[in-house]
Amino acid sequence: MTGVLEKRRELLRLMRECTLEKGFFTTVEIAESYSIPRSTMQDWINRLIEEKCVVLKEEQRGRTPARYITSTALLQSACKRIFTTVDGNRVAIFHHCMSSGCAGFCRYHHSIAGGIINTVQRDGTILIEYAELGRDNPENDLNIGLYPHPAVGVAAIRRSGEFIIQTIKSTGGPAYSLTDMMGTAKGVEKIDISFEGNLVTGEVYTKALTHVIIGIDDTDSKEGGATFALTLGLLQYLSKFEGVIPISHRVVMLNPEIKNSTAGNFASFIELAVEQDDLEHIKEISRRFIEEESISDDYGFALKTGFLIPDSLRGYGNEVRFGETDVSFAMKTAEEHGIYLTGKRGRIGALAAISFRGLDNDILINPSAAIL
Repeated sequence: MTGVLEKRRELLRLMRECTLEKGFFTTVEIAESYSIPRSTMQDWINRLIEEKCVVLKEEQRGRTPARYITSTALLQSACKRIFTTVDGNRVAIFHHCMSSGCAGFCRYHHSIAGGIINTVQRDGTILIEYAELGRDNPENDLNIGLYPHPAVGVAAIRRSGEFIIQTIKSTGGPAYSLTDMMGTAKGVEKIDISFEGNLVTGEVYTKALTHVIIGIDDTDSKEGGATFALTLGLLQYLSKFEGVIPISHRVVMLNPEIKNSTAGNFASFIELAVEQDDLEHIKEISRRFIEEESISDDYGFALKTGFLIPDSLRGYGNEVRFGETDVSFAMKTAEEHGIYLTGKRGRIGALAAISFRGLDNDILINPSAAIL
């Protein structure tokens, strides 16, 4: 299903470009641009005409081919990417929007709507929501409507095999987003839509992906390099692989009084969503990337699956920030939490970086801020 949606998105993009540039497009033009048979292209055009995305402008006349136009030159979608990760019975929903204004709108309305969502955050143009699978929540709890009611909210969320299914209720502008935009976002497998008066309900299908956190430290030396830059480079490198979705890059300040630190004692961590079957491959190529690119032999590499950080792991990070620990303590803590940890001295900071996941940036970079 994902391949079909991506192809549909690309074809509509080409058709819109032709419509805006010359006022029409033909079957042959788009078929040649996309390198597919003309008959296949005509099938796509017929389908898009049925969906009212394409309009026949002029019928074929002799050797002059039929001319078509797209039905609108409006923004195709404000929704860039929608995906979900799972940690036990908890789900994290990520909605990457083209507009910080739209992301802010959804954060506000999803928050006041309540429903199954218990935490809503916005990080720039990314809306992040958390919910619990299996928690009983009657859909009638949502009172979607015009002001002062919320215009959109997540009424329910469930898992079916490899998919996470969100039931979203909306009206007005959010309803347009649900029917005309969200289905084209990367990560969305399909949407089932139903209508009841002015209320639009959609079941949005996304894959249940594995949440991965990678912590890195001590990759630089006094002669050069920077751990934050190498960690960001790793995220960019991993983003090129099929089945990997980048989430975030963060910088963490540990204890600035530690001897042997290069420049203030900063560590970094990244987050990404991956297919479960690709997890071991991602772990291996990430470890190898850091091993080969690190300037220092003291580098540390840590990898955790899941987005929940238990208090005991937070406690470890707190001790590293305000005290001085050793590698054996880091190894023991990593084993207790099922975290993969390798390298040398940098293992202490790499594991500590992971313990800061989910905290405000002001806490991450303020060495005097406790994390418990």
